Amino acid sequence: MKWQDALKDFKNYLKIERNLSVNTIDSYLFDVKKLINFLNENKIKQNPTELSSNVLKEFIYNISKKIKSPTQARIISGIRRFYDYLILEGLTKINPMENIETPKIGINLPTTLTIEEIDEIIINIKLSSKTGLRNIAIIELLYSCGLRVSELINLKISDLFFEESLIKVTGKGNKERFVPISTQSQIYISDYLDKIRSFHKIKKGFEDTLFLNERGTSLSRVMIFIILKQLSKQSKINKKIGPHTLRHSFATHLIENGADLITIQKMMGHESITTTERYLHVNKKHLIDSVMKFHPRTKK
Repeated sequence: MKWQDALKDFKNYLKIERNLSVNTIDSYLFDVKKLINFLNENKIKQNPTELSSNVLKEFIYNISKKIKSPTQARIISGIRRFYDYLILEGLTKINPMENIETPKIGINLPTTLTIEEIDEIIINIKLSSKTGLRNIAIIELLYSCGLRVSELINLKISDLFFEESLIKVTGKGNKERFVPISTQSQIYISDYLDKIRSFHKIKKGFEDTLFLNERGTSLSRVMIFIILKQLSKQSKINKKIGPHTLRHSFATHLIENGADLITIQKMMGHESITTTERYLHVNKKHLIDSVMKFHPRTKK
C-alpha cells in the first residue's frame, strides 16, 4: 500500500464513517503528511504497513527539536489514529505507535475575559457604523451561548427559536444541540435583522445565513478574528483574544457562578467531560487570586 493511497482512504473514512469536521480531518491529514515528508527527506522507502517503531521514534525525535510539546502530542495522536484505522480495515495487525509515549504537557489554562472587559468591548462598538449592530450581536452570541467560531458563522435564521429562548447549533461532526440564548442577545439579533440585514442585497444560497458580510455572503473565520482584534485594541485589553476567548469566558463565568459541569458540557457540545473539566482549573485560579488579593495573611 502506497502512502498517498492510504492517506486518501483515511480521509474518506474520517469524512464518511466518522463524520468529522473539515478542520479536524485536515488536522489528522497534516499529522500524517509530516511523517511522509520525514520519510521522503531521509529516503526511507517503507510503506505504511512496513513502517517500524524505530523509524517512528526517529521521526518523533526529529520533530521534538523543532516544535513544542503540545504540537508533538497532537502529531503523535494523529499518526496513532491513522494506524488505528489501518488495523480496523485489516491492513495491518500492529500499531507501531503503541509503545511510543506522548510528551507530558501541562494544563494550559485558557485566556478569559472579565465581565467588565466584555462590557468594555461592547461599549467600543459604534452603533452608527454599518457593522455596529451586527458586531454587537456577534459578541453577545459568542459570549452568552459559548459558540465555536465555526458554529457562529454557519448559524441560520431558521436555527433561532426565540419563543423558547433557544438556538439550534450544529457543532463538530454535524452534531446538533440546543443552547439557551439570553434576552439581551435576542434583542441585538432582532435589531440587526430588522434594521441592517433586511436591507442587504443577499447572494443566492445565503438567504438563511444569519450573519452576512457586505457582499451578502457568510462571514469567514478570519473576519471574526479581525473584528475581535480591532475591538480588543480599541478597548485597550492587553490580552491575546479571539472567538474562543469568549467561549472560554462563557464556561468560566458559569462555573464561577455555580453551574454544574454536565450542563456546561451539553451547552458547549463537548464530547468528553474531561474537556469541560479544565474550566475547574480556571475556577481554582480565580479562587487563588481572590485569596491572594483579599486575605489578610497574604498582604505584606
